[in-house]
Amino acid sequence: MKTAIVAAISLVCVTLVPPPAQSQTPPATPQVWTGNFGAGLALTNGNTDTRNFNVSFGVVRDPKTRSVVRTNGLYLRGDSNDKLIANQMAFVLRDEISLSAKTFVYGQGSYAHDTFKGIRYLFSPTAGVGYKFINTDATLFGIDTGVGGVWERDTGHGTAATGAFNLGERFSRKISNTATITQSIASLWKTNDWSDSLHNFSAGIAASLTAHTQLKFEFLDSFKNRPPLPGLKKNDTALITAFVWKL
Repeated sequence: MKTAIVAAISLVCVTLVPPPAQSQTPPATPQVWTGNFGAGLALTNGNTDTRNFNVSFGVVRDPKTRSVVRTNGLYLRGDSNDKLIANQMAFVLRDEISLSAKTFVYGQGSYAHDTFKGIRYLFSPTAGVGYKFINTDATLFGIDTGVGGVWERDTGHGTAATGAFNLGERFSRKISNTATITQSIASLWKTNDWSDSLHNFSAGIAASLTAHTQLKFEFLDSFKNRPPLPGLKKNDTALITAFVWKL
């Protein structure tokens, strides 16, 4: 009888007393802001003294919802024997809103300045739609198109405004745990004169040195079909080497 009573009391205690809490690792907080800052400098001395300098940045706000905001900028300057040979700037702010895993709409504003293309400033706000044919952790390939406006002021001319049509393409591929290749095309046409267009092509590779640093090599090609002044070349290219710090 005593044995039965002791067993019953033990069963009640086991039932009523909760087991000791087990430690649990809280889920990692998703990183909303990411970005990078890069700078490069090349100097030559001898028969020709040259200095080439570039600064770039990129910031992404991704709260893991439908909207992703991206902004990036680039400044290039080159001097040869104390004579300016390159001076250009580009800036883009873009908001992409996903409609599905592969389809999105976007709104963006872009700004450009290029002394040797005669562009004092070019500002173009546009909106459109895009599609990602491949959208995985390792590979991204997509295109987009949109319409909007463009305000451009060139050397020797006043500000001219018209409608704009743009077409873009982006590709990136992680070829290893530390290296990524990228490629993009951005084209803009003026609707009052379709022969007046601006096209920017880039291709590059970035290799991680540490968790927060990269070495980046990038080729840029800028083509303006109708330069504002006679004697200006339509095409300019640049090869950039930069040390990049990642947020």
